[in-house]
Amino acid sequence: MQPNDATYPSLRGRAVLITGGAGGIGASLVEHFAAQGAQVAFLDIADAAAETLIARIAAAGHPAPIYRRADVTDTPAFQSAIASAAEAVGPFHVLVNNAGNDQRHPWAEVTPEYWDNRIAINLKHLFFATQAVAPGMIAARAGSIVNFGSASWHLGMGGMAAYTASKAGIEALTRSFARDLGIHNVRVNCVLPGWIMTERQMTLWLDEEGEKARYAGQCLKDRLYPADVARLVLWLAADDSRMATNQTWTMDGGWT
Repeated sequence: MQPNDATYPSLRGRAVLITGGAGGIGASLVEHFAAQGAQVAFLDIADAAAETLIARIAAAGHPAPIYRRADVTDTPAFQSAIASAAEAVGPFHVLVNNAGNDQRHPWAEVTPEYWDNRIAINLKHLFFATQAVAPGMIAARAGSIVNFGSASWHLGMGGMAAYTASKAGIEALTRSFARDLGIHNVRVNCVLPGWIMTERQMTLWLDEEGEKARYAGQCLKDRLYPADVARLVLWLAADDSRMATNQTWTMDGGWT
């Protein structure tokens, strides 16, 4: 966090679950919530990156997060990892469904098996994470769920049809859960990141042509970083946004 970043007293001590938390936007989310004094648990399959993240947060003097290894495509094991994390930090007040993979894939080469795998990685697990944590939120009559969509399908991007289809589905899933859980005072929102400059994006996809397209497309002529997204998610998780639900919040510099 930067010195002038907002603080949210309502997040202090609250149990927060973040999927895909070992790297990229997810790691920034873990760091930002820990800096707010939240009790953070995160899931991933990148063990070494998770250990490095935990050590960095502890060295900064913030509550060390809890890590559980979990493959989002193995639903029983995934939900078991969520239960194990809840035993460590308590019932979750906040769920951030961040995990995903934007691997490119030419439509002509997609097999049924690959399609199912992409849906499992980018859409299916959001439903089952919510299914796992919602009973605790209902019992507490409080909770905030933040699902990560993507600006990619709003921009009409090609070359990753299974990914963009999944991300479009997340917006529908968000609205459905917002309606079903709202009567229990549980809020559900969707965040659409634009082109966020994670290490993965800069290594695999960012080139001179892409930089020019981003610069031309965005209203704000600057790069977006994981912290820009994390700060929006903090607000959606905190009591400050208590009546914000069933909405899609875009962080893309005004591209879409």
